[in-house]
Amino acid sequence: MTTIRPPRRDELELLRSIERDAGQAFAALGMTRMGEALRVDELEALRSAGRAWVTVDDDDTPIAYLLSAVLDNCAHIEQVSVAPSHARQGIGAALIEHLATIAQREERAALTLTTFRDVPWNAPYYQRLGFTIVEAPDQDPDLAVVVARETRSIPGRAPRVAMRRPLAL
Repeated sequence: MTTIRPPRRDELELLRSIERDAGQAFAALGMTRMGEALRVDELEALRSAGRAWVTVDDDDTPIAYLLSAVLDNCAHIEQVSVAPSHARQGIGAALIEHLATIAQREERAALTLTTFRDVPWNAPYYQRLGFTIVEAPDQDPDLAVVVARETRSIPGRAPRVAMRRPLAL
C-alpha cells in the first residue's frame, strides 16, 4: 500500500536529497549540469500552500515527492522525484494520480508538466500515463512562459516539451 501525505517542515531537506539523488540518472545521458535542487524556502512555500505531497515508506520516511502549482487553471506538476532505491515501482505514477484526484476536486481542466522530450523516463513515461505533448502554438500562456524559461535556464541541448492530460470533470 502506498501512503501519500503532505510533507512536514522538518522533511524538506530530505526532499532536496531525494531530488539530487534522482537527478544522478541524468548523468548517464551526459546531462551532468542539471541545476541545484530547490531550496528549502521554495519547498516550504509549496508545502505551506498545500501543493506538495510525499510518498513514505513503512517508517513514515519520505521516499518520493511531487510539487505542483496552478497554471492556466490546470494542476501543473513542478517536480516529481523518487529515490533511486524505490524507482520503477509505480510510486511516481501514484503521486500523479493523487494530484489528479485533487485537481478534479478543484475543478481543474487538466494536469500539465514540462519535461525532456528524449529522456526515456521523462516524456515517453508521461505519455504512458496519458499525457500528450502540447506544441508551442497550442500552449496556454502561463505554460508557454515556463517552457521558455526552462529552455533558457537548463544547460545543454536537451529539448523541453510541455505535456497535458485532460481531467474528467
